[in-house]
Formats: sequence, structure tokens, C-alpha cells
Amino acid sequence: MDVMAAVETLIVFLLSALFLGFLLAVINFLHKTWLAPLRLQSFMRSQGIRGPAYRFFYGNTKEICSMRKDSMSKPMDLSHNILPRLLPHVHSWTKLYGMNTLVWDGHQAQLITMDLEIIRDVLNDKDGAYQKHKTQGFSKKLFGDGLVASEGEKWAKLRKIANHTFHAESLKNMVPGMISSAEAMLERWRDFEGKEIEVFEEFRVLTSEVISRTAFGSSYLEGKKIFEMLAKLTQIMVRNFYTIRFPAISKIFKTSDDIEAEKLEKGIWDLVMEMVRNREKKVTGGEMENYGSDFLGLLLKANHDIDEKKGISIEDLVDECKTFYIAGQETTTTLLSWTVLLLAIHDDWQEKARKEVLELFGQENPNSDGIARLKMMNMIINESLRLYPPVISLPRKTRREARVGKLIFPADLNFSIPVLALHHDPKIWGADALVFKPERFSEGVAKATNNNIFAFLPFGLGPRNCVGSSFAVMEAKVALSMILQRYSITQSPAYIHSPFPSLTAIPQHGVQVVLKAL
Repeated sequence: MDVMAAVETLIVFLLSALFLGFLLAVINFLHKTWLAPLRLQSFMRSQGIRGPAYRFFYGNTKEICSMRKDSMSKPMDLSHNILPRLLPHVHSWTKLYGMNTLVWDGHQAQLITMDLEIIRDVLNDKDGAYQKHKTQGFSKKLFGDGLVASEGEKWAKLRKIANHTFHAESLKNMVPGMISSAEAMLERWRDFEGKEIEVFEEFRVLTSEVISRTAFGSSYLEGKKIFEMLAKLTQIMVRNFYTIRFPAISKIFKTSDDIEAEKLEKGIWDLVMEMVRNREKKVTGGEMENYGSDFLGLLLKANHDIDEKKGISIEDLVDECKTFYIAGQETTTTLLSWTVLLLAIHDDWQEKARKEVLELFGQENPNSDGIARLKMMNMIINESLRLYPPVISLPRKTRREARVGKLIFPADLNFSIPVLALHHDPKIWGADALVFKPERFSEGVAKATNNNIFAFLPFGLGPRNCVGSSFAVMEAKVALSMILQRYSITQSPAYIHSPFPSLTAIPQHGVQVVLKAL
């Protein structure tokens, strides 16, 4: 009887413990998804920051998804007013609630801010109060924990390698590779003279070839499978951007996207490692004295460095390769595509750019000294980046409580800086903010923004700005110069204006133009 009583007591104890654990889990869940958001919403309202009401568990994600679906379902005319299409919730809610609008990504608060004082404080981050978002879910599989998301000493090591890859002298050495890749593209274009050509995919191949050649010592064909897998993984990430996920549950109950993403992640890892092993074989076999001075070579040197302060893991190496394959392709592809469309529409500016190119280079290929003197081209590219910024919003997060003026921002508050909204704001750019006017940059960015340089953020600003921005702009200048030397471009009647929010703002149906040989 004593044994039975002991067993019964044990059972009661275990059941009580299970019930207590379950009750604590429920309380913790309700605190995170109900009490804490309501408390934070009240605190932000007390400071004059408002937004759409928090809805239990989902926040505002259903409203945002509905607004995006509605905006993307409507055809649009050939207008640069793309904010209501790409970021309809930002367009609608900032008009309703002001330059600081609190929205909810599930139970996570996000402050959409167009306040330039706050933006300057966040991006400069002089006190170390802000950080990049940690990648998770599908974005973790795409970018890993590399330069995009890392912090502290690890970020400093990776940034140093990237800075060395893209410093001024290295960029000059990359120009011949850019020219060779552009020549190969223009050779294909001979078959389209007097005809329509879709340039978005052409530029995708070009930029893939350039980043493969200059950063990884290979060719587009060698890296083609990596690019294709990264593109598929990007589509999965974008498709699930506003999906509320529980990491613990998603590990057990996997969707088709989860399964496909895991296969792609492994496939990319295997292909990058094959590229790494091939480079290492060349060194051990005596074909190369060291690992090389390109991006892959610098990563390998760091990976083999026995000094922990300088060395990086093989995981870091693979993550950095993925990041630069994506960034090196996506940003310049969209920049070139939208710029060519704008030049096709505005033949007066196309002629001004062509005249400048011919005065500097004649019919010879561009050179680095002349590229630096392309003032007209620089104005056109800046205006293209203003109207169609590749990255339409920048995320940040408070690592601890932060203060800007009289405003207090609690720890773990997400920030969204809507680059596209800033670039199209008539209060900053004037009543003609939606008009293509490259001359607004004739005296530089500071003058164009009335010294509000944080209103122009095509590549971000501050210590976490895009490390490859100079590379992207130089590549664009080389390609555009060589195109203008050979062709006049007009918009095709088949072109459908449909900007689409992918990893960057892309032309959903491509960019069709007609080429006329000069």
C-alpha cells in the first residue's frame, strides 16, 4: 500500500508539474503576443507615435499582405509613382499617422520612420544602440551569418576583407574584366539590331559574369548553378516574407518550401565548397603561389589564418560567397535595367550621356580615369537610383534603450527606413519629386537634398553601408558607356510597367527596348 501511495503521489506530482509547465507556457505566450504589445503600443502612443491597432498574434501582417496583393493586382501606367505599388502600407499609413508610424509584424513592433534626425542617428549608430536584424528562417539560409547580419568582431573581420576587395585600386583592376563581359553581351546583341530585346535578363547574365570573373576568378557558366539556386531560394524567402512562423514547430512540420529551401542550401554549400577545393588544389599543385587577390582568395587566406583575430570559419566563407554572389548580381542588374528604361524614355538625356561618352572615349573602350569623369552619367545614375532604389527599405533594431531628442525607443524595437518613400518625398525633393530630372544632382547629393544626405539612401549610409556600391556604379558606367557607343535605345511598345518587390525592386515582366545601331 505504501508503494501504491508513493506511485500515486508521484503521478499527481508529475501531472501537477506538467500542468504548471503548460500554464507557464500559456502565460508566457499571452505575455509575448498580447500583454507586451499592448503595453508597448500604449507607451509609444504616449510619445505621440501612433499606427494601426495591434491585432492578437498576427499584428498587421494580414492587412499588409492584403494591401500588397491589391496593389500588385492592378495594372499601372508608365509612371514613377511606384510607392503605392511596392509599399502600399507605408504609403497609406505614413499619410494617416505621420512620419513615425508603429506597425506590427506579428507581435514584433516595427517603427516605420521618415524622420531624418532619427534615420541619421540609427544609421550612424555612434553609441552602438542599433544593430542589423538577425537573419532567420529562409533569409538565414540565403545570407547565413555573414557581413549582412553579423556584429562585433566578426563583422569587423568580414568588413575588412570586403573593403580590401573593393578599394579604389582593386576597382581599377576590375575594369578590364567588366569590359570583357560587356563585350560578350554586346556581341550577342548584334542579332537584335533593329529589333526588340529584353535587357533585364541580359543584364542578369552580364552582372553574374562580372561578379564571377572579378570576385571569384571563374565564369558565369561555372557559377550558373549557384546563381540559379540562389534565385530560387530568394523566391521562397520573398514568398514567405509576411508569414508568421514558429521555429520549433517548423522544424517538426515542414512545408514544401522548407524542404526545397534545405535542398537548395545544401546544394549551394556543395557548389561553393567545390569552388574552394579547386582553388586550394591550384595552390597545393603549384599552379598558384597563393590563394589569389580576388574576394575568394582573400576569404581563403582568412580561413587558413591561424590567428583567431584574423581568421574566419568555413561557414563564414560560404556565407560571404553567397552574399556577394547575390549582391554583386541583384543590385547592378536592377540599376542597369531601370536606367536603360529611363534613357529609352528620355532620348534627350540619352543623347547628352552619349555625347559625354564619345567625348571621353570616342569608339575606344572605357578606362578607369575617364569613368571617374562621367559627370552626366553620374547624374543619370543617381536619378535612376532615386526613382528606383534597388533596396526599398532598410531594417535595423535597437539592441538597448535608445533616445533621439525627446523620444525613447525600448530595446528590441525594429526599425524600417522606407528608402523608396524618402526618395519620392516632395517635402525633400520638391513638387517634381516623381519626375526624371538628373540635373537635380548637377552639384552633388548634398545640394540635391538641401544638405539632408540621409534622404538619399540607395546603398545606405553610415558604417553599415553597402560595401560594393562603388563596384556596382562602376560596372553600370562601363556597361552603359559601351551600349551608348554602339546603339540608340527606344522603348518597345511591348513593355509593361510593373515594378515588383523581390530582394530588390525588379521589373516583373522585364524591360523590352528596341536597338538601333549607330
